[in-house]
Amino acid sequence: METKQCEEITEMVCLESDLQDGQMKQVEVDQHKILLVRNKGEFVAVGGLCTHYGAPLIKGALVGDRVRCPFHGACFNTKTGDIEEFPGLDSLPTFKVRVEGGKVYVTTDKKKLNKRVKKMCGRVPGVSHTVVLIGGGPASLQCAETLRQNDYGGRIILVTKDEQLPLDKTKLSKAMNIDIEKVLLRQSDFLQHHGIEVWTKKESVDTEAKSLTFKDGTVQHYDQLLISTGGRARPLQCPGAELENVKLLQSYKDATEIHHMSAGNKAVVVGTSFIGMEVAAYLSDKAVSVSVIGSSKVPFQSSLGPAIGKMTMQMLEEKNVKFYTCNGVAEIRGENGKVKEVVLKNGEVLPADIVIVGIGVIPNSDFLKRTSVEIDSRNAVVVDKFMKTNVPDVFAAGDVVSFPLPLVGHKRVNIGHWQLAQAHGRIAGLSMLNQQVAINTVPYFWTMLLGKSIRYTGYGEGYTDIVFKGRTEERKFLAFYIKDEEVVAAASLNFDPAVARLAEMLLMGKRITKAQAQSDDLSWLQLP
Repeated sequence: METKQCEEITEMVCLESDLQDGQMKQVEVDQHKILLVRNKGEFVAVGGLCTHYGAPLIKGALVGDRVRCPFHGACFNTKTGDIEEFPGLDSLPTFKVRVEGGKVYVTTDKKKLNKRVKKMCGRVPGVSHTVVLIGGGPASLQCAETLRQNDYGGRIILVTKDEQLPLDKTKLSKAMNIDIEKVLLRQSDFLQHHGIEVWTKKESVDTEAKSLTFKDGTVQHYDQLLISTGGRARPLQCPGAELENVKLLQSYKDATEIHHMSAGNKAVVVGTSFIGMEVAAYLSDKAVSVSVIGSSKVPFQSSLGPAIGKMTMQMLEEKNVKFYTCNGVAEIRGENGKVKEVVLKNGEVLPADIVIVGIGVIPNSDFLKRTSVEIDSRNAVVVDKFMKTNVPDVFAAGDVVSFPLPLVGHKRVNIGHWQLAQAHGRIAGLSMLNQQVAINTVPYFWTMLLGKSIRYTGYGEGYTDIVFKGRTEERKFLAFYIKDEEVVAAASLNFDPAVARLAEMLLMGKRITKAQAQSDDLSWLQLP
């Protein structure tokens, strides 16, 4: 080990012959987990942990100069450390590498952190140009940071109806009692330092002639506008839906209220898709009883398929969660304004102290109906591949948009994925600066149930067949979704980095046939 005065530490980490081209290895120098990569005879080293939630990148997929996180799909350039695909906001630190006498040495210093914030400017005095971002989610925040990373010196105003700064809402259905500080995407001092104003508890009601009007009467001029208002939870339509303890999960406050109202009480969850199932799993050891009502035979029946749905149902049943499938809510009865019982469509009556509703999302575009911004039949804002709407200087991103997805021949789709919202925000920011970069991303999604994470990539709508490797009964599998004799999506549990690898292949436009998926030889997937 060599130590210099500037607190640099150099260690021999391996032999040159230990790594072949296209291989990676996790090494440790001064307690830093470092990813060492060899490509075309050259060694490079970057931080070894994903900046999103610390997943070990050594378990991910390496394709050329890019490594994809196995957990949630974030991608990093192994030469620069820069984040190239989301989720996550920060890049990886880079480390000096030298090869001498057949040995590989890596140098680090004590000041290096696990994350590196891309260089960003702040607001430049005297520049009056104003960008307003409506919505407090990942699309708005990523757009703001992209502008500052590309030397935009004007005013940036991020407007949200939420009470908090932008936060990681994917956590709210998985850890409902989490400390707010653990889910904030950026701290207030970071945003202030980079000149990103955040207006909380403000709701837009109209936008025209380059000005925004808010519910409180405030009017704000803009030169460029981003609409990233996301979606709102679809409410239950039945007698009693207005009772006090019928809850939707839309905010941090909702999550904490559901946690406290459910603890030691009887909880009924309506909906067997991602939000409903994650909430039921979370409450399984906190509520006295958890009952789940679903319209299909098993959870996730259309999205992930019956086999995976049956597996997730069994996982929750093992935790004493009761399912009422092929069913629905006819009425919610209450006493003194609070829920007392839920009447099912088949006549069964379930006692309930709280009802949590997770039956889908509606794009938040109502405030645009009096404007000339184009909205489709599903209430999504229509954008092109540069995230531009049909109105000059008005852009849109995230769950509220219908955008052209390259993976399906640029057909317009509306997908509520966290990773996609960030990708949209980046493209919108570049478009505002007249950098014409088209959206080119592969959807990547995950769900967490009782400590088990199912990964998903691609776009499986309209699939006609599922090919399995492994067994859902053993809770270790890789599922290929087939349409027109091709793999269009994949899901996995305990099969990393298969989904990450497939995401890279789909991104590169590689055609994967049903025959390849069915083959016992998966060498084409290049799994370790």
